[in-house]
Amino acid sequence: MKVLITGANGMLAKAVINELKEEELILTDVADLDITNIDEVRKFVEENKPQYIINCAAYTAVDKAEEQEEIARKVNAIGPKNLAIVANEEDATLIHISTDYVFGGDKDIEEDYFEMEEKSPNSVYGITKLQGEQEIVNSCFKYYIFRTAWLYGDGNNFVRTMLKLGKEKESINVVNDQHGSPTYAVDLASIIHQAIEKQIPYGIYHATNEGYTTWYEFTKQIFQKAGYTCKVNPVTSEEFASKAKRPKNSKLSKKKLIDAGIEVPNYEDALDRYLKIEL
Repeated sequence: MKVLITGANGMLAKAVINELKEEELILTDVADLDITNIDEVRKFVEENKPQYIINCAAYTAVDKAEEQEEIARKVNAIGPKNLAIVANEEDATLIHISTDYVFGGDKDIEEDYFEMEEKSPNSVYGITKLQGEQEIVNSCFKYYIFRTAWLYGDGNNFVRTMLKLGKEKESINVVNDQHGSPTYAVDLASIIHQAIEKQIPYGIYHATNEGYTTWYEFTKQIFQKAGYTCKVNPVTSEEFASKAKRPKNSKLSKKKLIDAGIEVPNYEDALDRYLKIEL
């Protein structure tokens, strides 16, 4: 199987590369392939003829996107559109990673978001990621869009930051009113691989680890598992100034994914596996 991976230096891409190491991989980053240039994309795909294109390239600086809307739109919307058009021309399957930010995040905290619910992003990042989804749906027949959230893995991420702070400080403040599923990049890569192997129906899926928590409770779990004594103080989102609004509810239902036969590990199990490597 021939697989083209964009954004190959990113955290998720590293996990995908390791997961698919037995396949014939074509690795690209912005220096190799500018996905915002359709002529360049078309030439590259025509020459390499991948069966699958996994788009790990994204503009993910949520706060910076508020000031760099044009760049965010080019990477998060125009790039996926170009990949979708060319994938369709070459009869390749496009696999794209999206986000919980396409929703407003203000749904009752007891309820999960399902794939086809109304979208109401309230940040430039969320708006441009939703545009990317829409471009793919309108331009391509063979696609998987996996919405994920709270991703961590081999690179700068929340867990690594908390481990550093937990060593250095006696106490830290962490928001306690944002709810979601911490997601290990290794497990998301496995979900992608399973989808390919099992040839699940094309479409949009929610793909995070199972189980829900808050950043505050998650941090307490990190410290407990790491044996740190740093105290964690719960605070509200409003106490943290940020240019982009964060969703209070990022709880994505995995029912559709699980019904398709995909195995989805719990986030606590995933954290244990990550900490064995990190500590």
